[in-house]
Amino acid sequence: MALPRHEQTLELMKRAQRPVIVLAQGSGVDGYTTGFACQQILDQLGKTSDIVAADGPAPKTLDFLQIKERVRPTFGQLRKFVVTVDLSKAPLDELSYNVEDHKLQIYLTPKDGIWSEADIHMHTSTYRYDLILVVGAASLDALGELYTKHSEFFYETPMINIDHVAANEHYGQVNLVDITATSSAEVLVGQLGEWPSIAMTEALATTLLTGMIAKTQSFKTPTVTPKTLKRASALMRQGARREDIVDNLYRTRTVETLRLWGRALARLKNDEPTKLVWSLLSQQDFIHAGAREEDLPDVIEELIKNAPMAEVVVLLYEDHQKHICGLISTHRGMDSVELSLPFKPTGTRELARICFMNKTIVEAEKVVIESMKERIKKFRV
Repeated sequence: MALPRHEQTLELMKRAQRPVIVLAQGSGVDGYTTGFACQQILDQLGKTSDIVAADGPAPKTLDFLQIKERVRPTFGQLRKFVVTVDLSKAPLDELSYNVEDHKLQIYLTPKDGIWSEADIHMHTSTYRYDLILVVGAASLDALGELYTKHSEFFYETPMINIDHVAANEHYGQVNLVDITATSSAEVLVGQLGEWPSIAMTEALATTLLTGMIAKTQSFKTPTVTPKTLKRASALMRQGARREDIVDNLYRTRTVETLRLWGRALARLKNDEPTKLVWSLLSQQDFIHAGAREEDLPDVIEELIKNAPMAEVVVLLYEDHQKHICGLISTHRGMDSVELSLPFKPTGTRELARICFMNKTIVEAEKVVIESMKERIKKFRV
């Protein structure tokens, strides 16, 4: 008889020698905090793990969680090329190497005797990681280049899929997908109730509550259920620092973020019939504000606060490579990925990302906003 899903998940984590946690594009604060929580659980199991995020380093607003481990933007080298020499016939005396004209030459000197080609074997090692925990990805494509450049790694390594959206493709060997949850963090909270051997520390409770608060805009979204509030209450009883979370997520904005928000606000446009709001940011705006692309989710949050009737917010910007990209944020039942399907989006229902390689920001604005208006009307039918 197969083990229940929660037991399968815990068993996979216990058996893993070196797990890795992978965060999807656009998974936001919920994705990072769920990843941090997974790492804390793995720490309790005595496992050393890494976090790799498609969107790069965690937002500075999460510094208060005091996460020591660095979030990596890439896997690095997943496998090694191994040269094995049989030393039983001739023990090794000296080893050296030289690189010339892009060629590696390895020099082996035996103490006595000689080696033949039959004594030398070459092979590729196993993967660096033996378990993948994927957070906030409805499909593996949501991982962007982390998946497209290493697809064999994902095919050949066991996966735990942690998500809360109905569009999830259940691609993992174990799928922790709860479409009644408001966030990936809440999905993990539900699982922890089934793992009595994992201690709910103050740090773990605070990390998970941060994800839940961020995803629900402090429990104001229509997706919030009595079960969500009950779980949040339990986390606070277990030591979650709600005031710290709210202070850092909503009451603290860097000067750079506020400058960038001011520039976006100055160009704010809206379409009342579709409740669509949008703005544009050039690379010069980032330079003058002293801000980075990582600050854009905070800018979106501020735009939403200043356009309370908006159901869809679009922020088009010029990235550091001079490509035009966009963030599409939706609430009140809308779906960011569905609305931006013509532009091959990545991300989640609440926040999707699109990019254009060969358009100016004005050209991108025209095509995106026209498409959004039409798709919003159809979505509401």
